[in-house]
Amino acid sequence: MELVLEPWHWFVLGVLLILSELVLPAFAALWFGIAAICVGIISWIFPFIGLTAQLVIWIILSVLCTFLWFKFIKPLSIDKTKAGLSREATIGQVGMVIQTSLEHDLIKVRFPVPVLGSDEWNCRTQATVQVGDRVRVVDILGNDLVVLPHQSSTSAL
Repeated sequence: MELVLEPWHWFVLGVLLILSELVLPAFAALWFGIAAICVGIISWIFPFIGLTAQLVIWIILSVLCTFLWFKFIKPLSIDKTKAGLSREATIGQVGMVIQTSLEHDLIKVRFPVPVLGSDEWNCRTQATVQVGDRVRVVDILGNDLVVLPHQSSTSAL
């Protein structure tokens, strides 16, 4: 007697693997479950595929889904903020002046990546800057960042 896996077997296996992710901390069963559901769809469309071919397709899709996760999706979930990091991580960050003429000779700078938990900061500058200029953090003075105009290396081109 030959073991025959019907498409619904793959669907059930896929759902069980995906649901097992609720209790397993590895975050790997999800990709095996997605691959099993894909094999269920393929075996439903092509019912003549044998057990060996289904298992090979499942293994290939599992590896492919896992690889794609680590290569493309997981890097998107990395926290790019500088919140909680040291002074050394903040110095050197480059932002754009969005407002000048604030009281006490402050300017407002917006950073593309949050610096110390905020993407906009009141900054002190030791040079004249205009709205739209790029500035680089050179020091932290109390609750203010000290910035200087940023010289782009591409301006020499």
